Amino acid sequence: MLSAHSKAHVECVSRVLKHAAHLPQLPVPDLILDSWRRSMDQHHLDPGSLQGPRILSHNVLRECRERAELFLRIASEEVARLHGRVRDADYCVLLTDAQGQTIDYRVESAIRNDCRKAGLYLGTCWSEGEEGTCGVAAVLTSGAPVTVHKRDHFRAAFIGLTCSAAPVFDPQGQLLGVLDVSAVRSPDERRSQHLIRQMVVQSAREIEQAFFMNSAQGYWVLRAHRSPGYVDSQPDYLFAWDDDGCLQALNPAARHYLLQRHGQVPGHISQVFDQDLLHGARDQALCQLHDLHGRLSGPRRPATPARRPALAPAELDPRIEESLRLAVRVKDRNLPVLIQGETGSGKEVFARQLHQASQRRARPFVALNCAAIPESLIESELFGYSAGAFTGASSKGMQGLLQQADGGTLFLDEIGDMPLALQTRLLRVLAEGEVAPLGAARRQAVDIQVVCASHRDLEAMVAAGAFREDLYFRLGGARFQLPPLRERSDRLTLINRLLKEEAAGGDAPLQLSDAALELLLGYRWPGNVRQLRHVLRYACAVCDGAVIQLAHLPDGLQGDARAAAPDEPAGCPERQALLDALVRHRWKPAPAAQALGISRATLYRRVHQHGIEMPGRSPATPPP
Repeated sequence: MLSAHSKAHVECVSRVLKHAAHLPQLPVPDLILDSWRRSMDQHHLDPGSLQGPRILSHNVLRECRERAELFLRIASEEVARLHGRVRDADYCVLLTDAQGQTIDYRVESAIRNDCRKAGLYLGTCWSEGEEGTCGVAAVLTSGAPVTVHKRDHFRAAFIGLTCSAAPVFDPQGQLLGVLDVSAVRSPDERRSQHLIRQMVVQSAREIEQAFFMNSAQGYWVLRAHRSPGYVDSQPDYLFAWDDDGCLQALNPAARHYLLQRHGQVPGHISQVFDQDLLHGARDQALCQLHDLHGRLSGPRRPATPARRPALAPAELDPRIEESLRLAVRVKDRNLPVLIQGETGSGKEVFARQLHQASQRRARPFVALNCAAIPESLIESELFGYSAGAFTGASSKGMQGLLQQADGGTLFLDEIGDMPLALQTRLLRVLAEGEVAPLGAARRQAVDIQVVCASHRDLEAMVAAGAFREDLYFRLGGARFQLPPLRERSDRLTLINRLLKEEAAGGDAPLQLSDAALELLLGYRWPGNVRQLRHVLRYACAVCDGAVIQLAHLPDGLQGDARAAAPDEPAGCPERQALLDALVRHRWKPAPAAQALGISRATLYRRVHQHGIEMPGRSPATPPP
């Protein structure tokens, strides 16, 4: 049953939408009114609904965060800084992706429960089609900063919230996401949020500038402002171009400036500024450029016509790094890639990294797990269907994953679980480059790069008649075997990275005790990276302090570790990591332990366990 406040809100929304043209003064701005109309007429939402926002599942949220990894990494520092400025006033900070899905979230523990009840939480979705008028949705539809204050919200579930939000654009003018500051309680006057909105806008600009500078490495960069005193400290305009003069990156203000002056974004810097003036402004001199003042800085490294993102962090297991390097080279030659490895060993992560490092990175990456979808639904998911193709089909039809991946990469996980009949259809698509949705009379051309993965022995399945031989050879143009987690040399780096991801959004950073880290490094991990992530997620959930102890790890993990304690071979990854650190630091225990992220006592204990002979100390000598 609706409260009096909710009933009054529903009546207000209905009255305004019905009589807006005749009201002497509207209770909401025009932007809010337009959103109310869409929420009612297009999205068919109920203004009296008290249901909270949709929350992504853990797996879907993880995938969203992985897709936005660079954006998250660059924005993280500014999100934390903004939260530090507003938290004492009981505001929380949300960062969403371009679809309005919350991928980062900062809140004080004292108000965490209140915020969560109000729908302010990691993984919540704030599109206008689902939630109606709200801060994030208003930015997604308008592309401009906005405050949606209390009864500006369309649905009664959110009329207690105040939300000030701003867009974050990349150097190509595409929306990266939305930065939002919200509070559960605030004054009724909308003007009370003016300062908060200005802070959000400023932080969004800082993130855009950081993203620009990351993208502009290797290019010439011009920092400009209308006032010369602000060029170095607070440049409004940022331009980047390569050695040939071709514009490669612009911040939103620079893009707007060019559109105003030229009616379009020119392709070459000489169409914008006098190149003689620019060359005179290299590194030191401040120059006058039309109505702007600017300073030019040279590339930190030589610009190249087609720069690619780094394939992987330097700490990555050398075998995986080499496989990824080779996979990118063959994929860009339009060879299909087959990734094999144990369940949970990171095959989809490898495929996503491969896509991001390839020439198709600007196009879609579409994934289908053939083992996770019922056999009866795989065909419609993959090929799509036309309107009325079968009983229960959508009246508008559905575009299949093959068409969604057009121009990009289609990742088929657990391809060994695909039914034989569908294998035949997939083979035809790969051979002809055309797809026919279910019930459709005409075939449609598609340009897709296929990456497949399986933990099964596909060659044995071919021999047994369970997998088509011709499809096996077509998919396996290049084959890569991922090592299981227990054999990887980058386990320590991986543990630290996953712990940071799983602890994101908490009150404070978490770290592992020496005993907990030692158990994780020595465990055999039959479930590989997926199991490790789940273990760390569990530990973060139950840990009530700043350090994860043994007691915070799942009971079964500790029992399995004790049962699996036989001696490891002399060439095991942990032994090699110890040796590498000791040699790199000239056998000095303290800096070697620091580099490995463990205590000195733990270093001595592991050196003793692995029989490593340190200068001046016998391997049989017990650790101090």
